[in-house]
Amino acid sequence: YSALDNVESATDDSTLVEQNGTPVKLIEGDYRNLKITTPEDLEVAQTFLSNSNMEQDPIYQNRKLAHRIGIGYDLHRLVKDRKLVLGGVEIPFDLGLLGHSDADVLTHAICDSMLGAAALGDIGQHFPDNDPQYEGIDSLVLLERVCELILNQGRFAVENIDATVICQRPKLATYIPRMRQNLAKVIGIDMSQINIKATTAEGLGDIGQSQAIAAQSVCCLISSPTSK
Repeated sequence: YSALDNVESATDDSTLVEQNGTPVKLIEGDYRNLKITTPEDLEVAQTFLSNSNMEQDPIYQNRKLAHRIGIGYDLHRLVKDRKLVLGGVEIPFDLGLLGHSDADVLTHAICDSMLGAAALGDIGQHFPDNDPQYEGIDSLVLLERVCELILNQGRFAVENIDATVICQRPKLATYIPRMRQNLAKVIGIDMSQINIKATTAEGLGDIGQSQAIAAQSVCCLISSPTSK
């Protein structure tokens, strides 16, 4: 308490001990060793430790971690005589998305966000729309190949993905759980690590007139700077 009276500011107890003339020895710690002071701190620790995927993934066991963020965007026009597929889920509707593949804008946006976070270009670079082998292909297959490029090298792990589908019609809320399940399975993450939202364009523009559907995605990868 005498040190507290004689110091203008202190960041922690060790500062006060030093001010009182007692040497302080530093010991290397670990950011996963969370300080528990209040019941709220315990809740935070339980949330952090409950993610078993993070505990088992060797990329998380490397202390020198870096976060890498990628953004993805895609838009396709709605036309007749095409299936409407979003997140690998075929949705009953009188229109479908036009594209070289199955035109799954949600999966395409997620692919681009993952590629962006890894600085590996974009989906068009890896799967050109003039290549016959990709004509009509299931976009979940493309996502699987993106994961092979990014995750199977051991340099990256997905921390989380957050995506939004902008669609006037049809309503998508009932299909979102299946989309999350499909995408999480292909990527190899827990469903708690992927979020999908749906919104409208309030009747504005091509999307608002049900002439197109767009999707946006943000992906956070954990990378190990020491890996090669």
